[in-house]
Amino acid sequence: MKEKIARKRQGTGGADRMAKAVFYFSAALSVVAVFLISWFVFRHSIPAIKEIGLGHFLFGAVWSPTNGQYGILPMIAASVVVTSGAVLIGVPVGILSAVYLAYYCPTKMKPFFRVGINLLSGIPSVVYGLWALEGIVPAIRRMFGGFGLSILAGILLLGVMILPTIIALTQAALTAVPEHYFMGAIALGASRERAIFSVVLPAARSGVFAAVILGIGRAVGETMAVQMVIGNMALMPSSLIKGARTLTTNIVMEMAYAPDGVHRSALIATGAVLFVFILLLNSVLQWIRSKRGVRR
Repeated sequence: MKEKIARKRQGTGGADRMAKAVFYFSAALSVVAVFLISWFVFRHSIPAIKEIGLGHFLFGAVWSPTNGQYGILPMIAASVVVTSGAVLIGVPVGILSAVYLAYYCPTKMKPFFRVGINLLSGIPSVVYGLWALEGIVPAIRRMFGGFGLSILAGILLLGVMILPTIIALTQAALTAVPEHYFMGAIALGASRERAIFSVVLPAARSGVFAAVILGIGRAVGETMAVQMVIGNMALMPSSLIKGARTLTTNIVMEMAYAPDGVHRSALIATGAVLFVFILLLNSVLQWIRSKRGVRR
């Protein structure tokens, strides 16, 4: 009997070691992939940074590869403006939608809303771009004049595109708050709205902020849809109804015909700037999570 138990334990131990090895390999593969991507991006960015100079590259106001000018400040400014506008639109709508789904939506209606949110997150970027090109752009043209291809079109488009991320993660954060927080506030005489916005949302603030950070990451990294509606002019943003060019669209538009040399390296360096920005966002997210763990 003891021998059978020992054999069984040995067999289980072997399976556990195999599973541990598989999990370790998967985690190591992810780390190696990130390392290889980082190595490629920064290695191929160095020639451009040496040739142009880091200050001229980041703060130069003119992007004209034919004249040897590679300043990406207009693209950085456009990316910041478009992302900020999308967050101002998408975050309030996303949070209020999550509150409705968590506390107000009838049980029978929740599956329909979830299907809709999942569909929004699964729609390809190019389809979003086509919708904005045929819907948002003509509306802007009629109301404000001009071509309609503008920063405002990019803001409205991205404001819709980040909604699924913000809604899903915010709803998960709200439902993770213990129910007695809400019930205790109601028992003390608070209205339903006051209990939600004064007790539940503050308790879920780290999860909500994480949703906002991931929404920002989605907005910053979007390329195809924005390229279709923003106008793609490498100029400093001067008006919401005028065109601009973001960092991502700059790479996509010129990489196909950029010759080997400073031009191609400058485009890869533009990707490195995006890479660093995403790293900073992820660092903020990890810091928020660690602070949340300390509080608990």
